[in-house]
Amino acid sequence: MLVQEFTKNVFYGTMLFDCSHSILPVLNSKSEPPPLFDGTPRLYVSLTCPYAQRVWIARNYKGLNQIQIVPIDLQDRPAWYKEKVYPANKVPSLEHNGKVTGESLDLLDYLDNNFEGPKLIPMDPEKKEAANELLKYTDTLTKNAFIAFSKPDSGVVQESGPAFDYLESALGKFADGPFFLGQFSVVDIAYAPFVERFQIVFPRFKNYDITDDRPKLLKWIEELHKIDAYTATKADPEKIVETYKKRLVSRL
Repeated sequence: MLVQEFTKNVFYGTMLFDCSHSILPVLNSKSEPPPLFDGTPRLYVSLTCPYAQRVWIARNYKGLNQIQIVPIDLQDRPAWYKEKVYPANKVPSLEHNGKVTGESLDLLDYLDNNFEGPKLIPMDPEKKEAANELLKYTDTLTKNAFIAFSKPDSGVVQESGPAFDYLESALGKFADGPFFLGQFSVVDIAYAPFVERFQIVFPRFKNYDITDDRPKLLKWIEELHKIDAYTATKADPEKIVETYKKRLVSRL
């Protein structure tokens, strides 16, 4: 039975997006599986996982209401998920056309190529090249930010500053909008969940505001919050804080 349902039409730019979506209850080791491989596309997520959030945003933005959101409790995973759905036993994964596909960036590409809706990947050659470069950099950002988070406060700016400066510079390349490629795209989706978390935890634990002296990054975050496809997926800030607090404690 569906326990949450959100229905909202959002006009952004020149297109109307239907961000309706339904979410099953969070499934754990005691939960029965949904009717697997019955023809219903399913996106398996964790409500706190930034990688899964990427694909959830894309699903909403493209208006793919036929894809059911199935949250998995990563701390108490149902055995059937690994045995019958996705042997890698992680999220995100997409059940579609009798098979299951994983890895967040691969799934963004899969959604764009196999479903209708606004295109996430640009056709313009210059923007496509910029997208490829920026997508490759996502791992550098997350790696540097996580390393910085484990450092004493005095080392945070040195470790993570260049990565956030890279984003600030990239946001100034295209003048036709406030997003990385001007208009909202796969690149914004790839970065949004991680910047969301870093904007919360760095001030809280490291006394460091990632938007200081980065006006384009601040503007980008503000514009993201005008897109319901994104805001509908945002994690509870206190749960984010709790997760990162555990990271710090585990390193002591």
